Order: sequence, then structure tokens, then C-alpha cells
Amino acid sequence: MRANRSRDTRPELELRRAVHALGLRYRVAARPLPELRRTADLVFKGPKVAVFLDGCFWHGCPEHHTVAARNAAYWAEKVARNRARDMDTDRRLVEAGWDVVRIWEHEHPTLAARRVYEAVSSRRRMPETRTKSVQDDSVDDR
Repeated sequence: MRANRSRDTRPELELRRAVHALGLRYRVAARPLPELRRTADLVFKGPKVAVFLDGCFWHGCPEHHTVAARNAAYWAEKVARNRARDMDTDRRLVEAGWDVVRIWEHEHPTLAARRVYEAVSSRRRMPETRTKSVQDDSVDDR
């Protein structure tokens, strides 16, 4: 178990490089909400976007999850707990006004980075305000 890193894994480094190449800056392995003991892989504090890069085995990927050969009942329960915790984390963050992006480790880093970019940029866009046109100025309300 010691060999399984919690951060700076190959898929995470590839995703971070791709997101950085798109011009985004982020915090690594940070808590989006200080009071919640959950760490996101990438955190964009201003636009409130939390990115989680989930391992296929540890989080039960529908495409690539494999059943453990030894101690199968333990690992099935472990993955179920991880998935429940992921859903709870998503719910809590959304309730606090955050956008959550979940990425599987098998996803192509460039495509995943594009999803992150879209989420961050859509949260950074200001709502359009109505600007007065020349015609609005010429109307006399008397």
C-alpha cells in the first residue's frame, strides 16, 4: 500500500501539465472548504472549481474497474465506501457553491484539461449587464 501515492501520480502530473499549458493556474492537493477534510487534486479558489482525478480501481470506474483477486469482499466494500464519499463530497461542495469536475485516470489529459478549462472559464464569465444603447438615451420619459 505504501507504493500507492496519494498525489503526484503520473496521470495527475499529465493533467496538471495540460491544464497549465492552457494558461490556468491552480492550487495542488488543497481543501476547497477548510472545514471539510477532503482534498481536491486541483483547486481554483476564485471561480470555485474543484477537480478530482479518480483512479479506476480505487473509485470503481465503470469501464476499467477490476475485481481484486485476493480479499475481494474487503476491496469491494472499500470501493463502495470511496464512491459514497465521492458523492458526499460532490454534494457538499455543490451546496457551498462550488463546481466539481471528476476525471477518470484513463481519460486523455488534453481532453480532460479542456473540460477543466471550460468549467473554470464559465465560472469566471461575468453575467452580461444590459448596456444602454443610443436609442435608449433619446427616449424622453416626460
